[in-house]
Amino acid sequence: MTFIQATVKKNRQNIVILTGAGISKESGLDTFRDADGIWAKVRIEDVATPEAFARDPEAVHAFYNARRSRLASGTVRPNAAHAALARLEAEWAGEVFIVTQNIDDLHERAGSRNLLHMHGELLKARCAACGHVVEWRRDLGREHACGACKSVGGLRPHVVWFGEMPLDMERTYEALNQCALFISIGTSGSVYPAAGFVRHVRMAGGARTVELNLEPSEGASLFAETLHGPATKVVPAFVGRILAEGW
Repeated sequence: MTFIQATVKKNRQNIVILTGAGISKESGLDTFRDADGIWAKVRIEDVATPEAFARDPEAVHAFYNARRSRLASGTVRPNAAHAALARLEAEWAGEVFIVTQNIDDLHERAGSRNLLHMHGELLKARCAACGHVVEWRRDLGREHACGACKSVGGLRPHVVWFGEMPLDMERTYEALNQCALFISIGTSGSVYPAAGFVRHVRMAGGARTVELNLEPSEGASLFAETLHGPATKVVPAFVGRILAEGW
C-alpha cells in the first residue's frame, strides 16, 4: 500500500495532531514564514540545505548553535497549548499521536510522549558518515567527532533541511489512515508534505478535520471546522470541549 492509499478500517477513538511553529510562538520561539519570521531574516539557501552545509559548515553551525543555545537556556518554556495536548494524551480513551514540524522539545517538556518530529530535533546531532544520532545541547562544530564511527567534521544538526525527506513518514500516514479526528495547530498550510495531510485524511474518509490557528492557513477551506486565535486560548478550550463532550 502506498502513502496516498488509505485503509478502510478506522479506530473511532484515535486522534492525530499536526503542530507547527505557531504553537511555540507564544513560548518565545520565532516562526518561519511570518512577515517577521526566520526566513525573512536569513536565506534558506545559506543555512537550511545540504548544499549550504557542504559549502559553509561554520555558518550553518553558527545559525543552529544560536537557536540551540536559546532553546536549552531555560528561558523558553512550554505554554498552555503544549500542556493541553499533553492533558489530552493522558486523559483521552484512544490514541493521541502528535506529528510536529517543530524541532524544539516543548511538547516533551509539557508531558507529551506519543509524538514524532518529522523535521528532526534541534537538541540532537547526526553523523553524516554513519547516521548515528546523539543528544546534543552545546555548540556543535567541525571539530567534534562522532561517538560511533569516530569521524571528525561530519556531525550536523539532526534536522531535516530543504531537499531532504521528512522522517518516519510511513508511521505518520498509517496513523492518518486510522484516525477519527485530525487537528492541525499553528501551521501555515504551505509546506509539504504536512500541508497535504488534511487532503489525505479527507480522501481516507470518515475522519473529522479541525484547524486551530492564529489566522486561517492556506488550506483552511479544507477543514470541516476552523477556530482562530492565539494557541494558548483556542487549544486548551478545544481540548476541554472534546474531553467533556467528545466530538
